[in-house]
Amino acid sequence: MFDQSIVGICLLLFLALVFNFSIHKIEEGHVGVYFRGGALLPHVSQPGFHMMVPLLTTYRSVQVTLQTDEVKNVPCGTSGGVMIYFDRIEVVNILDANAVYNMVRNFTADYDRVLIFNKVHHELNQFCSVHTLHEVYIDLFDQIDENLKTALQKDLHELAPGLSIQAVRVTKPKIPETIRKNYELMEGEKTKLLISIEHQKVVEKDAETDRKKALIEAQKESQVAEIQYKQKIMEKESLQKIAAIENDLHLARQKSLSDAEYYKQQKQAEANMLLFSKEYLEIKKYESLAKNSKIYYGQEIPKMFALGGCSQEPSLGATATSALKYAQESSDL
Repeated sequence: MFDQSIVGICLLLFLALVFNFSIHKIEEGHVGVYFRGGALLPHVSQPGFHMMVPLLTTYRSVQVTLQTDEVKNVPCGTSGGVMIYFDRIEVVNILDANAVYNMVRNFTADYDRVLIFNKVHHELNQFCSVHTLHEVYIDLFDQIDENLKTALQKDLHELAPGLSIQAVRVTKPKIPETIRKNYELMEGEKTKLLISIEHQKVVEKDAETDRKKALIEAQKESQVAEIQYKQKIMEKESLQKIAAIENDLHLARQKSLSDAEYYKQQKQAEANMLLFSKEYLEIKKYESLAKNSKIYYGQEIPKMFALGGCSQEPSLGATATSALKYAQESSDL
């Protein structure tokens, strides 16, 4: 009875151990791949709890979300023979979940060691070997990230479709101390030069601003003078036009008066022509004779008209002739 209890307890412990080693958990953002006897099984598990045959089957969890691989202390020899070291290179990549089986089958579960870490070493050494220290450290340093990303992605398209490189970040390389100090001195001098250049630009900009201000003021004064000149010209032209209008009005007024006077004289002449007819002149003649006739009073009147009288007394015929001549002269007047 006691032996049966021990056997039962041992069996329970064995089952508990088997259950403990057979159950496993896959985290979110990962998938599980399984190996049995070293061979990759075609089954890929999703996040959660899963069972497997203990001792015979093992699993690896493969991340399928965005991850960052750090490649540290990468040596690099320049074309001038100087050895430098890149302290840290970060490669941001992501693996498609549908490509996990082929990726592990071709490059094992540590695929990033072959496809990223080793490739980074290779590409950096290729880059440094054809460039000088100054180009790697100063001139072309800003291009290393993009060049490394392009090279990695090109090989991944051919060797491992499904693995994508999102970004590459390269830290400043470590260079020998003596060279670094020279670069620091050179950077200091370059900074002073840049400050001097910027100061010169500021002075030139201030001078340009003053010149533009003076030019604007001169243009403003010129425009004001031109406006005033045009205003005076317009005033003179206005006065000239007013004087011309007044002259035209005076001329028209004088012409109107002359025309009226001419019309009056013309009508007066026409009236005189109609008035001084033959009959009218005859009437005026007799009126004039009547006005200039002389009347004599006294006892000597008959002697004045005597035909054969004294030579001192005019005859009637002579008196009548004188009266008629006077009337004609009056009518001519």
